Amino acid sequence: MTVRPDPTFHASPQLAMEAPPEKLAFTLMLSPDFSQPDGVAVVNVDRRSAHCGKVVNTLLMPNRGDEFHHFGWNACSSALSPLNGHPFLERRYLIIPGIRSSRIYVVDVKDAPKMKIHRIVEPEEIFAKTGYSRPHTVHCGPEGIYVSTLGGGGKDGTEGPPGIFIMDCESFEVIGRYEMDRGPQDKHYDFWWNLPRDYMVSSEWGLPPQFENGIVPADLLSNKYGHRLHFWDLRGRRNVQTIDLGENQQMALEIRPAHDPVKQYGFCGVVVDTTNLEGAIWTWWREKDGTFNARKTATIPPEAADPADLPELLKGFSAVPPLVTDIDLSLDDKHLYVACWGTGELRQYDVSDPMAPKHSGSVRIGGIVQKGRHPNGKAFQGGPQMLEISRDGKRVYWTNSLYSTWDDQFYPEGVEAAMVMAHVGDNGGIALDKDFHVAFPEGYRSHQIRLEGGDCSTDSFCYPSAR
Repeated sequence: MTVRPDPTFHASPQLAMEAPPEKLAFTLMLSPDFSQPDGVAVVNVDRRSAHCGKVVNTLLMPNRGDEFHHFGWNACSSALSPLNGHPFLERRYLIIPGIRSSRIYVVDVKDAPKMKIHRIVEPEEIFAKTGYSRPHTVHCGPEGIYVSTLGGGGKDGTEGPPGIFIMDCESFEVIGRYEMDRGPQDKHYDFWWNLPRDYMVSSEWGLPPQFENGIVPADLLSNKYGHRLHFWDLRGRRNVQTIDLGENQQMALEIRPAHDPVKQYGFCGVVVDTTNLEGAIWTWWREKDGTFNARKTATIPPEAADPADLPELLKGFSAVPPLVTDIDLSLDDKHLYVACWGTGELRQYDVSDPMAPKHSGSVRIGGIVQKGRHPNGKAFQGGPQMLEISRDGKRVYWTNSLYSTWDDQFYPEGVEAAMVMAHVGDNGGIALDKDFHVAFPEGYRSHQIRLEGGDCSTDSFCYPSAR
């Protein structure tokens, strides 16, 4: 508890953009064969430091087999909400779920060189209080910590649908399920909201048997993965509308609403269209009468390839799908970044007009066939994956692992942990930094990134930007 609001909390996206640049990044490390405990690495990203691009500290967990994936802060700019905020919280703790173990670690990073585990929430508490399993996305709301899950009850996570539960933002106890009326929602992945407008949007991946042991080709080809967006009355905790993007739009994943709460639109990335292997960006928006619409606004084609160069899963297609596995939106709502994990391309789109994204920049690194190297000559296995954008919009960071079993299917030669960064031009365009290439401890893979002081996939803002 502080006597004044945390200085990393900002009323509007514009004020956050004007804040000091990040000096540290927190990056999740996972052991794909469960031979080592998962952990979190502190990476120096201070461009004035001689240690920039180096891991300066790691914290390993006391258990094995957690499979770290996504994580988030205990508190962020949403704490400044004029309705029910907790403005005197600190952005101090990282909430790190184990997607396989259903265990959650609360890590105190106030002193990053001496970060420590503050609390462990065991899976039994989550099961008993929510009936959910496989915790995934973490968002700090004004009155608590929201955690989405990918599994329901039972050993295989299919006894009842997954959903969202809420944790106390000070004690970190699990309070209970979010949903009062879920409507047709029966799968889950990501979620985010517009706090002043009082609505939430959620998306779908699949149930645990569809992802834990790798992608299930029969389920993909028969369009059994998620392909819907769900819209919620945030305070009423009820589903008000569901939009089906089309059953061929398989795996509707990341939800990225406009940061400025005046704007009532956002984006969702779709991994693959089963009719043509395209990846896609969908724009969703809210009408004046409160109803929602969604439209495909950008597509990314597959790239032809020799079957001999493809993993077993793709040989019959003679092509590499882009596999849109992550998207991220800059705080000024101008640039949308799209990770094409299959082809090894990071795309930048100018989304000043959200209904007509313009492809404005691209870099290549990794990829199933291209196997593009870093500018420093080092190999980069996997492809662009978890993205994070600096608050000022001038730097984009990313890692290369998707999910352990999926990595093994699409990149059977292995996915050694890596993290890179690209610079953003004043008028758009991106270019890889020639020196920034983070090496992690041997045997690990790297996933999501959080930036010290907040970033573009963390904070929710309650006040409009003044300009």
